[in-house]
Amino acid sequence: MRVGVLALQGDVAEHIAVLRADGAQTLEVRTPEELRAADALIIPGGESTTIGMLMDRYGLAEAIRARGAQGMPIFGTCAGAILLARRAGGGAPPLLGLMDIAVERNAYGRQRESFAADLTAPQISPTPLRVAFIRAPIITEVGPPVQMLGMYDGRPVLVRQGPLLAATFHPEVLGQTALHRYFLQMVDQAA
Repeated sequence: MRVGVLALQGDVAEHIAVLRADGAQTLEVRTPEELRAADALIIPGGESTTIGMLMDRYGLAEAIRARGAQGMPIFGTCAGAILLARRAGGGAPPLLGLMDIAVERNAYGRQRESFAADLTAPQISPTPLRVAFIRAPIITEVGPPVQMLGMYDGRPVLVRQGPLLAATFHPEVLGQTALHRYFLQMVDQAA
């Protein structure tokens, strides 16, 4: 199993470190050819507009959309969640439109309003997950196929739709590994 991490901008190294600590083989993905070599993909946090623009420039948006439609497991964190959404407010990066969710960018505020919080997600971990919300979006709508796995302040922040997983926070920044292990289980189940 090879997990690709979209390596155009954002928390690439942090995700790779967590995946490798969990024993996964990793691959940095910058081209459609590299995407073809991956069994799953993580779209990291970063700047959604920049990542979206670069995905389009390098032909990755269409390639990721196609692989996602074929059932490739994809995990989007923060900016990655924005890119997976069907709709995004607060600026419109090119979207993959794979998940039946709507998001609002920078909903908790700017960089200085970033914070860490304990998140209860019983399907992921029996103990609370310490995660970072950095210029984080909020999920404003979820469609019927979307399962809510974690809530914060009364809003969904961790959702799953089949082989797709989206988190509005950064699990990798504070060294949280439970969510990556959960994603690796999703990849095993898809294989």
